[in-house]
Amino acid sequence: MNERIKALCKTFAANEAALILSAPNRRYYTAFDSSNGAVLVMKDEAVFLTDFRYIEAANTKVDDIPCKESSALFKDAIAMLKARGIRKLYLENETLTVSELHRFKQQSDGVELIADEILCKRIFEQRRVKSEAEVARMRRAQALTDDGFSYILPRLTVGRTEKDVALDLEMYMRRQGADAVAFDFIVASGENSSMPHAVPGERRLQKGDFVTMDFGATVDGYRSDMTRTVAIGEVSDEQKLVYDTVLKAQMTCLDSLKAGMTGEEGDRLARQVIEQAGYGKAFGHSTGHGVGIDVHEKPHLAPRSQELLRVGEIVTVEPGIYLEGRFGVRIEDMVWLTADGNVDLTASDKRLILV
Repeated sequence: MNERIKALCKTFAANEAALILSAPNRRYYTAFDSSNGAVLVMKDEAVFLTDFRYIEAANTKVDDIPCKESSALFKDAIAMLKARGIRKLYLENETLTVSELHRFKQQSDGVELIADEILCKRIFEQRRVKSEAEVARMRRAQALTDDGFSYILPRLTVGRTEKDVALDLEMYMRRQGADAVAFDFIVASGENSSMPHAVPGERRLQKGDFVTMDFGATVDGYRSDMTRTVAIGEVSDEQKLVYDTVLKAQMTCLDSLKAGMTGEEGDRLARQVIEQAGYGKAFGHSTGHGVGIDVHEKPHLAPRSQELLRVGEIVTVEPGIYLEGRFGVRIEDMVWLTADGNVDLTASDKRLILV
């Protein structure tokens, strides 16, 4: 077994097991991507179950635990547990649907199902702190993202639609080696940039627009996340003031963010700058979040987060100001928390760029 599975195994008693069904968590423990599968983890052993479509690939790529072909993952897992005298099974409460839980209870055959927060808390505790290998993958993903930014800048021309820019950027990053995009890209121009999660549409870039681009790459299962806001041709005094305020907030947070802080304290570093400038009500989301196999993971830099940040975590720092119906600015870097503070993994220029 690999070290991740061994560590999880140690959290179970002899009569306990866990069935990991969600794709991100399966990927974390096996480094294998598939639309079907389950990792059955017990005190002293683990098995990967998948159907006919993936069993050959699984036998090749999942080399640290045995693989078993299964057309009925849950039923076969229950049969394996009963054969070993195990009568307690933990499930992932954060991804399990009500209908799945109801179906599983009907098929549990005397095995007690536990679908509270216990299993997910154990898994996310492991996933929060990144190994050197994970950091290396995320560095590669971010390098592709930085390259994408350099590529798209001269192509932000008046008349192009948001959709066209997003597609151009995605295709370039895939051609440069990204396995996939990290999430659906955001390209929001002009008044649309006041919506933090605007969907790219048919609006055409115009002189005087802010254009906010939130994008990232996936490399070997791990993601990057970056946002830059640039201007088309010119900006007003108010636009420049807002941009400078967001940049100051981000740099203030980057300068002081470190392990041992709570998520609330990390959030406060950026938020106080925006509030002091009079834009507090225009910053309605958290300052940042963890990134890894998922683009949103623990921990969170958020106003009510009392979680302590840890050495080895990778988080975003992404303050913003959004003036409804007018324009918005967000600047986002991805940083690695170290014993000495943090390392910014994002290389792209943050000065106000006019294209």
